[in-house]
Amino acid sequence: MADTDETPLRKNYRLHQSKIDRARKVLGTRTETDTIEQALDLVTFGEALRKGVDAMRGVELEDIFDGSEP
Repeated sequence: MADTDETPLRKNYRLHQSKIDRARKVLGTRTETDTIEQALDLVTFGEALRKGVDAMRGVELEDIFDGSEP
């Protein structure tokens, strides 16, 4: 999900270290930068997922199985 065609910019933020540490542990990331990048990717993925689910509301799905298990 990373934008590999974009050059990263140096930024300075005041963030709570405990939040970064918790996110890093949950995500299993190597660096704080990786942690923040992945967290941002997850936010944008979640939004795309929400929009997709909203778009499917009310759509009737066709059962492609005959009801029996393989």
